[in-house]
Amino acid sequence: MTGGAVRADAPWLHAGPAAQVLALLNHDGEEARVVGGAVRNALLKLPIGDVDIATTALPDEVVRRARAAGIKAVPTGVEHGTVTLVLDGHGFEVTTLREDVETFGRKAKVAFGRDWLRDAQRRDFTINGLSVSPDGVVHDYVGGLDDIAARRVRFIGDPDQRIAEDYLRILRFFRIHAAYGVGPPQRAGTLACIRGRAGLATLSAERMRMEMLKLMVADGALASVEAMADGGLLLAVLGGVTYPGPFAAMIGAEQALGLDPDPVRRLGALAVAVTEDAKRLSQRLRLSNAEAKRLDSMGHRWWRLAGMDEATARRRLYRLGEPRFHDRMMLAWARAGRQADPAPWRNLVALPQRWRPPGFPLKAADFIARGFAAGPALGHVLTLAEDAWLAADFPVEEGRLQAIADQTAARFARDHLL
Repeated sequence: MTGGAVRADAPWLHAGPAAQVLALLNHDGEEARVVGGAVRNALLKLPIGDVDIATTALPDEVVRRARAAGIKAVPTGVEHGTVTLVLDGHGFEVTTLREDVETFGRKAKVAFGRDWLRDAQRRDFTINGLSVSPDGVVHDYVGGLDDIAARRVRFIGDPDQRIAEDYLRILRFFRIHAAYGVGPPQRAGTLACIRGRAGLATLSAERMRMEMLKLMVADGALASVEAMADGGLLLAVLGGVTYPGPFAAMIGAEQALGLDPDPVRRLGALAVAVTEDAKRLSQRLRLSNAEAKRLDSMGHRWWRLAGMDEATARRRLYRLGEPRFHDRMMLAWARAGRQADPAPWRNLVALPQRWRPPGFPLKAADFIARGFAAGPALGHVLTLAEDAWLAADFPVEEGRLQAIADQTAARFARDHLL
């Protein structure tokens, strides 16, 4: 099928910046269409992200037309035919039709052309191989419309060849399926990914991080994660033992609480049992400092949170702060399994909503008045007093506070022979 039977209901094709760019390129013997994810999402009635455009015009001609129209043109990938046009604050990647002459993993030697079929055949998945003209007519050269209707993610052409062209397509296969597919991932594609898994070692940590974090929050993440675990792919990516069961339980806990999916929290459920796991993931995926710290905190003695009473939970919340308390509590809940009684876990996770930790009311001055000079001993006695205050369940009455200060000062003096 080449087009004419299906139209995309996309208002941005007829008005706005995207329509202006298409109009700029669709005259004087040249043609331009929107391609890829924007077409797929328009057909699925999903929100549109970036709008990518393919054209028969060569990059120099794209730049010439843009500048003549007062549109900013940035040669972001001109060696591969890509120019980014910026209009009204929106960036549009405009790429000349091309075909791969030779491929070298992520890199490829390309030839520019005017053949929409050949351009579609070099893309990754059929649902990403569609294009739409400014009049809304959808052009399908690779069976993408049928696969969209079936919510099926399928490689274009030979899966092994598509993967050898760029091994990141292994992760993209499972991530795209998690976002747009139903049921288990397509068998032929899955087997090709397993055959090509050694190529994952050639990928940069940054590219793997991007795909894995997107996968974590996709609607169908569980089916894809389970398929990847069964095929030995998660081990190749994450470098250690993974836990699909707690991952499934984390998804269930988020849903039970009405929380938005959180990629770091879900990654922790999937792959963090101890803090050493967090350190490995940080290196394998080149996580940001904030992401690495969250995982490290989640993996730190999460098992101590199970079965806590309210008083102990308050002390943990005080020590950890709300974000770290919440993350670690969610991991402990996920580790308890999907069959665990959710009621006590809900109660513990909700503690920050019904109780805010007070600040430690005793100050250095309270101990200076008891004969302590500024220095290490003063800091030590304050720490001991804070521990005693927590053990007493956060009292605020002046009499109880002074008693804690007196008892702590006396104990410190006795233990250190002051």
